[in-house]
Order: sequence, then C-alpha cells, then structure tokens
Amino acid sequence: MNRYPLWKNLLILVVLLFGVIYTLPNFYGEVPAVQLSSAKSTVKLAADTQARVEQTLAQAGIAHNGIFTDATSIRARFNDTDTQLKAKDVLERAFNPDPNDASYTVALNLLSASPAWLTSLHALPMYLGLDLRGGVHFLLQVDMQGAITKRLDSATGDLRTMLREKNLRHGGISRDGETLVIRFREADTRNSARSLIRDRLPELQLADKTEGEDLLLVGSLSLQTQRKIQEDAIKQNIATLHNRINELGVAEPVIQQQGADRIVVQLPGVQDVAKAKELIGRTATLEVRMVDEAATQSGSSVGVDIFPERRRDGTILPIPVKKQVVLTGDRFNGADASFDNNHQPAVAVNLDAAGGRIMRDVTRENIGKRMAIILFERGKGEAISVATIQGEFSSRFQITGQFTAEETNNLAILIRSGALAAPMEIVEERTIGPSLGAENISKGFHSTLWGFVAIAIFMMLYYMLFGVISVLALASNLLLLLAILSLLQATLTLPGIAAIAFTLGMAIDANVLINERIREELRNGSTPQAAISAGYERAFGTILDSNVTTLIAGIALLIFGSGPIRGFAVVHCLGILTSMFSSILVSRMLANFIYGRRRKLEKISIGQIWRPTASKT
Repeated sequence: MNRYPLWKNLLILVVLLFGVIYTLPNFYGEVPAVQLSSAKSTVKLAADTQARVEQTLAQAGIAHNGIFTDATSIRARFNDTDTQLKAKDVLERAFNPDPNDASYTVALNLLSASPAWLTSLHALPMYLGLDLRGGVHFLLQVDMQGAITKRLDSATGDLRTMLREKNLRHGGISRDGETLVIRFREADTRNSARSLIRDRLPELQLADKTEGEDLLLVGSLSLQTQRKIQEDAIKQNIATLHNRINELGVAEPVIQQQGADRIVVQLPGVQDVAKAKELIGRTATLEVRMVDEAATQSGSSVGVDIFPERRRDGTILPIPVKKQVVLTGDRFNGADASFDNNHQPAVAVNLDAAGGRIMRDVTRENIGKRMAIILFERGKGEAISVATIQGEFSSRFQITGQFTAEETNNLAILIRSGALAAPMEIVEERTIGPSLGAENISKGFHSTLWGFVAIAIFMMLYYMLFGVISVLALASNLLLLLAILSLLQATLTLPGIAAIAFTLGMAIDANVLINERIREELRNGSTPQAAISAGYERAFGTILDSNVTTLIAGIALLIFGSGPIRGFAVVHCLGILTSMFSSILVSRMLANFIYGRRRKLEKISIGQIWRPTASKT
C-alpha cells in the first residue's frame, strides 16, 4: 500500500543527487582573476593566446590556479589580490607594448573557486546581482538632440546629391537648428525641388519662405520621424553597449532603458571602474576610401593616409589610401555573411539610397582599382577590408576575397558595429563595494537559515516523526531550488533571497495539509497504513489548487514586472514547482521507507490526535 516501485525511488534519488551536485559550486565562493579580451574589433583571440598567457605568467614567476577560455576572453585565477594585480601588470606589458595603441583589454575580475570536476559538469554558481556581489552602476543620458542633428546632417548630403542629379540649381543648403534651408532664385526650380524631395525624402515636412530676393524651401523632420529616430537611437546604443561590455566578461550585466532618454548599466563584480567607463565611452566609425595605387608602387606617404591591414597569417601590411572619404559608416544599413556566384564566402553589404548613388558613381569610374573599408576605434584606423572593384554596383554589393566562412562572419560584424547612434554622458555613477555585498549576503543567508530553523522546530514538536519527514522534504526543496537557479545561471538579488524565504513558508504549507489529512483519517478510524495512503492522495488536490493559484500570481509578476520584481517572480515560480515535488514525492518516499514495510502497524508518530468525545444526553 505504501511502497513506491524501485524505479520511482531511484528517480527521486537521482533528482536529489542532481540537486547536491549543482548546488555545491555556490559554497566555494570566488577568487581574484585577470581577464584578457580583445580591445579591437579586428583583433581576435588566437588558438595559441592561452599558451602565451601561461608562458608570460611562468616567466614572471606568478602562480595561478587555472586558466579558462571562452568565446570572448581568457581568464586566469589567483589566490589573492596582490598576485592578481601583479599578473595584470605583467599581462598588460606583454600584450600591449604600446599603451597608446592597446590591442587587448586586461581587466580585473572574479571567478568561481569550485573544483574542475564540477566545472566540467557545467555545475556553476549562481550569478549574484549588484546588491550582493558589489560592482558599479551607471546612469547614462542619451543626447536625443544629437541623434536628430546627425539625421539632418545626413539629409543635407542627400539633398545635395539629389538636386545635382536632376540638375536643379540652388543657392546653397544649410542647417539652421532643427531645420534645413535650401535657397533658390526661381520659383519653378523650387517647385521642382519640392516635388523631388517629397518623393525621395518623405520624412521632411516642407514650407515656403522668402528672404530678400531668395526663395527658401525649409524642411523639418516630422514629429513621428523624430520619435522613431530617438527610439532607434536608444535601441542601437543599448545593442552597442552590450557588445562593448562583453569585453569585460561581466556575468549578467543589466543594460536597460529608463525613461525616454536614459540607459541604466549595472555591472556586478566589476572592480576596474575606469576600464568600464573607457569601454562605455569608446567611439568607432567606418570610412570607405580608395587605395592610392601610385603611392603603393612608389612607397611614398606624401598626400596619403597609411592604415594597417591584418592578414590571415598575422602579418600587418600598410595600405596607403586617399584622404578623400567616399562613404562614412552612417550610410551602411547592414552587412551579412553570404556566398558569391562561385559559392565562395563573401560579405553582402547594404547601403542607404544616398550611399548607393555615391557608390555607383565611384565604382563606375574606378573599375579595376582597390577600395578599402577603414574602421576607426579610439582614434586609430585599421583597414578591415581591401578589395578590387570588379564592376559597377550601388546599394547592395558583395565583398569577396580569400575568406573563410568565419572571416566573412567576423567582417560582417565589424561593418555592422560602429559608432553610437547618439552621444551619451554619465550623469550618475555609483559603486557598491564587495564588503557591502558580502554583508547583504550574510543577512539574507541568516534570515533564511533562522526561518528554516524556526519552521523545523515547530514541525518536529507538533508532528513528531512526520515533522522530521516534512523538514527533510523542505530541505530537499531548498536544495533543488538552488540547483535549478545555478543550472539556469540565474542572477540572485536581495528580492530573490526574499523569494527563497517566502518559498519555505509556501512549501511547508503543503506538508501541513498532508499531515493534518493523515490525522483526520486516523480520527475517523482508519488504520495507520490506510491513513498514510489516504492522507497523501486526498491532500494532493488541495495542494495542487493552492500552488496553481499562487503560480498564476507569480507568472503575472514575471510578465508585467521589471527589475527586482521579476527577480522575485522567477525564484517564486521555480520554488512552487520544486515545493510540489518535495512535499508530495520526497516526503512520501521517506514515509514509505519508515512505515511502508511494516505489515502490522499499530500507530504512527504524528503528534497528539484529538478525537471527538461522545456528546452527553
């Protein structure tokens, strides 16, 4: 009656073993580490970079506790902060011999101290939020007016090209605040320009004005267009910040919009605040220029700009290019890795309308000559692509060469990345020290611990042996909850710790229902074995109903909440699921082990059972 089949017992034990393994890494803590990552979009971590790091540290006599490599960085773990700082200086000198032209970012970081065998099972500790781990908080103000100004400057160039193509003579195009002013001498020319601009640039609202003998056509961006420009600027800046902060190796950074024109950046565990500010404020732009073939043959650098090009074999070749800029990065709409007509890897590039017209004119006149795409980062330019023009092309074209599929993907990412859509400035900076985070962890841990102890004492005193079973089930619930959070690499914050404490109360409620149902069956005269079986079966419906309704509230918080509220909701929802498993299956398995094998069971230890007395006549 009260026995599980062997497979069910084994399954429950396997789940509990899983909980133990994936909870363990959270108890090992963190140790200082140094992270090496690329500081330039054109520099990738090579296969031998880890060996080079090991060799550099060995030559300096610096001992480490392991070197770990991922897709974007190499991290070395150390025993103490003094060794960490020495290692950072040594790696900085070795990998960045020229501090003014750094190719790599060497940053301080923290790594889990869990042993290698746990890491090999992908058993990693939970990420800790800013309030628990310490770190830095930035509030960035986005210059929305700068985004609109940038769009108007781009439209100025478009207007000049359009009017020149249609041979419409004008007296100059200028930007006056948030408007574009075009001067004409003849009314017919102004009317023709108005029709052309409405067809080509519908986002501009046009108005006629007169200034002396000049006939003016004044264009301004519509309110709908301005809102879209501002929304796109926020989205692009957030995406660019994500790419840059990845270089710091921050676990679960928070980058989100706040209000209409602000972005919140939270970097848990970051110790090097200056490095974080440098990455956030970095600018990058693209330029397309023609290669100066005469300077290439003569080796002269007079009247040209020289930029390095990194070859596949690691060599750097100087490329002389003309000073005239053909296109800038704001003309690029996108780039994707693709294949050419010969099924060879290539990069498909899209330009806007104005960029397509410029590219068509340039390529028509320079077939057979080379064109270079220059990426500028931190004031330094580097040629990321030098290709020969095979024919005339316009808004969409392909960059071909001796590329591998991985190289075309990297080149497409380089072209898509670049400058921020709008300038930003840090208006608030707040640093939370590791000591404050440790204090928050200690308080949260002790509050959960003493809450668990209080519940355990009450349950054991009130329900005796079944109270012990309930406490063991509650402990397994906490174990599984921490294991799932670790496996999902969730970020634990103070609200999350509050949700764990709340989950304990919710979980023990299910065991209270089961124990009271067993008591009720005993009062009604059922045998102990029958009372145990009926107690678990009949309490299941009530437990399911109460947990489902609570889960609905948690899902609502998860969908409509944000920030700390969502953190609370995630832990809360997972805790409900694990509590149902532990309170129903784990506690039943323990009760079966204790009482299930006894054929003649006269009584069970479940506390005082109050039976109703007969009423007096």
